[in-house]
Amino acid sequence: MKKLILLLLACAVGLQAGEMKKLSLEQAFLNRGEPLLKPLPEAGPWLDDSAYVELRKDKALRVDARSGRARILFDPAPLKGSGPEGLDWLRPADRSADYGRLAFIHEGDLYVFRKATGMLQRLTETAGDEQNPRFSPDGSRVAWTAAGNLFAGASSGGAPSQLTRDGGDEILNGYASWVYYEEILGRAGRYRAFEWSPDSRTIAFMRFDQSRVPQFPLFDAAGAYGRLEMQRYPKPGFPNPTVRVGFADPDGKGIEWVSFADSGDHYLTFLAWAPRGDKAYVQWLNRGQDELRIYEYDLAKKKLRLAYSEKQKAWIDFLDAGSFAPLRDGGFLLASSRSGWDHLYRVGAAGEVRALTDGEWSVSRIEAVDERRGLVFFSADREDSARSDLYRVDWNGGTPQRLTGDAGSHSVTVSPLGSFFLDRWSSLSQPGRLRLCRGDGRVLRSLGESATPALAGYDLGRSEIFRIPAADGLQLPAAWILPPDFDAGRKYPVVLSIYGGPGARSVRDAFPRRLDDHYLAAQGIIVMTVDHRGAGHHGKRGQELMHRCLGKWEMADYGSAVAWLREKPFVDGSRIGISGGSYGGYVAALALVSAPDLFCCGIAEYSVTDWALYDSVYTERYMDTPAENPDGYRQGSVLSHAGTYRGGLRLTHGSMDDNVHMQNSLQLLDALLDLGKTVEFMVYPGERHGIRGKKAAESAVSSVEFWKRHFFAGEGGQVIPVGHVRQEKAE
Repeated sequence: MKKLILLLLACAVGLQAGEMKKLSLEQAFLNRGEPLLKPLPEAGPWLDDSAYVELRKDKALRVDARSGRARILFDPAPLKGSGPEGLDWLRPADRSADYGRLAFIHEGDLYVFRKATGMLQRLTETAGDEQNPRFSPDGSRVAWTAAGNLFAGASSGGAPSQLTRDGGDEILNGYASWVYYEEILGRAGRYRAFEWSPDSRTIAFMRFDQSRVPQFPLFDAAGAYGRLEMQRYPKPGFPNPTVRVGFADPDGKGIEWVSFADSGDHYLTFLAWAPRGDKAYVQWLNRGQDELRIYEYDLAKKKLRLAYSEKQKAWIDFLDAGSFAPLRDGGFLLASSRSGWDHLYRVGAAGEVRALTDGEWSVSRIEAVDERRGLVFFSADREDSARSDLYRVDWNGGTPQRLTGDAGSHSVTVSPLGSFFLDRWSSLSQPGRLRLCRGDGRVLRSLGESATPALAGYDLGRSEIFRIPAADGLQLPAAWILPPDFDAGRKYPVVLSIYGGPGARSVRDAFPRRLDDHYLAAQGIIVMTVDHRGAGHHGKRGQELMHRCLGKWEMADYGSAVAWLREKPFVDGSRIGISGGSYGGYVAALALVSAPDLFCCGIAEYSVTDWALYDSVYTERYMDTPAENPDGYRQGSVLSHAGTYRGGLRLTHGSMDDNVHMQNSLQLLDALLDLGKTVEFMVYPGERHGIRGKKAAESAVSSVEFWKRHFFAGEGGQVIPVGHVRQEKAE
């Protein structure tokens, strides 16, 4: 009887496996059809050490971590229709800590809602656009920028104070110049370059003078005559914006400027306030980016003190909120790669430095600090360079304790003192899950998962993560997705999907946010990702090999990956393609022109093609200036290798790309045409860096057509036009 039951179960399993569905193009690229993934709940940030915010059913809730009980912080339902049309009540530009005040920007003007009165009040009505409103910690005031100047006012209304008056196109106060936004302060700040002190009495801000920065023209073709947009964009070797750090009284009573003895070419940023607000930290890097200084500024004494300095032979990365944490005892924590790996250090008030972690693994972010217990919570890849886990360590040093248990990648939001954390976890084969955990790692409750019930009915192919040897034996992280009906007796084409920038890992034990690679696998294509030695898995030591020679190790290690693939009996070595965008577009284009024996075809999207054309901060960090490293620039340029190009390249670019200018693709196209060669070239009018909206759908399906045409036409396969694919899948 047991044998019969087992036989029936085996038949049922076999029948179920035979009925598994394959992913459609509409599901993978066009957001249509049966949904297989859904967003995780919107949980966080923490309100205090025991309660967090969750957006649920169009309400903002305060959720008690221990009990799970929720109460309404803010319900916009009674307010709908009372404010300007289109106001997103649940996603304000800023809010006070207790949700008592919400700030909105609507049609360029600033509005503040006060829960106590139930009223939405318009604070500004100007011709210019207000930007980046930010409440003071006590909620009594709000600051913002407009037309290059910094303003502040009472959040209850009244006439604001204009704190600076020299702002305009060339002078920006509290609003970042483009290259600082992109490469130093980070995109998440949305150009904001000011910060309230913890006691709400002072605003630290940065003033950018970009008058010497050359302008680059971006042409918008819309309308009868089009429009020319001029962008202040420093390229390697050209002048950068000059920066000052100031401390402004929010009532407009004056500004205290920090004076530096070094007046040379350097980078300067406000870094953080000390916990009491009486001191502030400022970060200085020389233009060569191999010397870092952290200065402490005492507001009462108006004195600047060098608190920390560091030099490295290649470059030093800028510090941010995840790599620097001031302490109440006058010291601070920082993450540094000074040992060859990113680790935590505690710097005392007198300047003494103590390492808190060590080993051949990397700390990625400081998550929280409990000064009372002397504990530091941080994310790191200690178990495996393709993973991310949460740890805690005593700030006197010792062995770190891992707090996340499941293998995979964990993105955490830790409560202020580390008593709890929200854990967004996934692995290569497990879609994302959100859980609430205690500070010691024990799971309190599950809050949601991204997989829909329908996902279980689909065969997405087998995903695996592994290591492959480089030419010199170094182990390179790699992952692939095999076709759902994979047969080791067949031969498959391969797409190498890469990024390739220094310190930028693509191989992660995490479930993808999109299913486009799974769709390609369903079409009979092996999709593979490989990280070279400079991607971060081998620490700063691996990254430093890329110094002054971008392109060299990418080609060497991706060449090793192709050699490894060609040894597999199920890989068709004549049908290996490569694809990437931005830096990945650079690598894809370089591969097609410099290594035509390795790759038959490739897609390069919004690509850098010559490092002399990209921005100064990013490029000089790795390459120095063109005058200092002419050979490196020449060898690393796609244009230099155009003569060996044989064909098979698809180039795409947005016409208004303000990050990697379309100039890059046009110069490559010009060089190839002059040599009697050609590429597929697609311009997306009006698009910036990356293609979005309706044009993104066209770009995706055109890429699918490209792979089908190059991999299957001419070998008995038939290329199916995109329109027919849509119709077939819809039926």
